[in-house]
Amino acid sequence: MDRPELADFLRRRREQLTPAEVGLPPGVRRRTPGLRRDEVALLAGISTDYYTRLEQSRGPRPSTQVLAALARALRFGNDERDHLYHLCDHAPPGRETTDKHVGPGLMHLLAKLDDTAATVITDLGEVLVQNRMHTLLVGDHGDRRGWDRYYAYRWFTDPSARALFPEEDWDRLGRNHVADLRATAARRAGDADVTALIAELRSASPEFDRLWNEHHVAVRLSDTKRIRHPQVGLIDTVCETLLTPNAAQRLLVYLPRPGTDAAEKLDLLRVIGTQRLTPADRLD
Repeated sequence: MDRPELADFLRRRREQLTPAEVGLPPGVRRRTPGLRRDEVALLAGISTDYYTRLEQSRGPRPSTQVLAALARALRFGNDERDHLYHLCDHAPPGRETTDKHVGPGLMHLLAKLDDTAATVITDLGEVLVQNRMHTLLVGDHGDRRGWDRYYAYRWFTDPSARALFPEEDWDRLGRNHVADLRATAARRAGDADVTALIAELRSASPEFDRLWNEHHVAVRLSDTKRIRHPQVGLIDTVCETLLTPNAAQRLLVYLPRPGTDAAEKLDLLRVIGTQRLTPADRLD
């Protein structure tokens, strides 16, 4: 691990970003250019003390999970992301299968959607990053690990995943998960991560196995979802999907369904979320 080079790389990239580029308020009395260390730490989900030690060439070698979070927070492209891994003596993630690095373009777009629930997932349904409104709407996926980060896996193995939706919608949503996964499996036939997820689901869920054998195929680009929120009630949304050029990642955007009271409920949810912030959570 090259600590001095890592420290210099992180500091210089931090100083080149503005709060607006990462969806943060500008604040007042900024004594240094770019972002502050505590802002980078907040975006990456690590402590300010830990990040500070990295910039001071005295931190421990970061894990690959921390590096992935830092690459997203600092809006790295693939080459910068790979350089970060090399500086820490880690092999960069392969680009031949599922790409889990969210590029600066998608991260910038996600930051602009600050009043709309949005998330970036892989083509296998693994949640990579959420904006604040998406977290308020469906909960925080940031602490989930392993298969629990995948929508389809949780849908068929964790009853709490379905509790967000009315029971009469379960069959349709489950079938949509399976049909979409079928399309990805055909496009990426033989890829290890695809094979592993399908094998795990067929072993863990008889329902998934039965639906898989029906062989329905459909790429989900638009869907309706009724979400049962504990504070504002049932919210009717339209979930629109934008694909990256190689279809490896998807930006999901949840919009209020026309003709319903969803817009008012989402506005209320946004206000409730703001009120729940403590003074320590606010950035000035």
